[in-house]
Amino acid sequence: MATLRGFYTPKTVSGRSSLVPSPPWYYSGDLLTVEYRTDPAKVAALLPEPLSLAEEDPGAVAVIWADWQSCSGGREELLDPVRSQYKECFVVVRCSYQGQTYSRCVYIWVDKDFAIARGVHQGYPKKLGSVHMTRPHPFGLAAPRIGEGGVFGATLAAADRRLAQAVVRLREPSETNGFVNGHPMAHNRWLRSIEPGKGLALDELIVTGAESFEGGQAWTGDAEIELFDAPTEELAGLTVDEMIGGYYRQVGVVWNGGTLLESGASGAE
Repeated sequence: MATLRGFYTPKTVSGRSSLVPSPPWYYSGDLLTVEYRTDPAKVAALLPEPLSLAEEDPGAVAVIWADWQSCSGGREELLDPVRSQYKECFVVVRCSYQGQTYSRCVYIWVDKDFAIARGVHQGYPKKLGSVHMTRPHPFGLAAPRIGEGGVFGATLAAADRRLAQAVVRLREPSETNGFVNGHPMAHNRWLRSIEPGKGLALDELIVTGAESFEGGQAWTGDAEIELFDAPTEELAGLTVDEMIGGYYRQVGVVWNGGTLLESGASGAE
């Protein structure tokens, strides 16, 4: 019998066909963030037990567009860019667990299959989507600069429907690129049993975060965002009641696993 290898499926003798390699995973990218406030009850409706609303600013939401280049430790993906480059749009709220505040991704769309696979492992609820954002460049008129007066647009679509669009106009430097996505991530890893009626075979509440982080100067400014309804999406339910602001920052992140908080306690069906 063969010994099959690979961090993720498909597993083979060599392991070369695995959709994603073993962590650590390295990310370099541009983040365009829009923060706003919604009704806290709409955030609470997306939090499974034992999570609860954050004590401060419980209705705060961040919609983040990201243009990533990523790789594993060997960095061979960087010479085969189709394996390293992808874009995503993710929606983050904050929550509380045992008195500590966490960030939590409640919706996320990506445009590559390997990014979806990594999300399964990390507890991100990733779906396939079409994600676009204005790219900065230091020369010419075809790109804005990351600085005062820079104007950036972003769009999200899935299943042929536009789900979100945003514009951020940079005004001044900022100490951060927002506060909603500024905590360790509290996520769930769920997998249903193969036997009907047996519930969840995997039911974990986990916490993850960056093993290391570096970032360039963050900029903030005025932002506007529109959310659109769609037959199989519920993003528009997080209605925009009050704008907080917009941000742009270039970052580098290393991800290398997480910690189990609880097992079998979510009550999910």
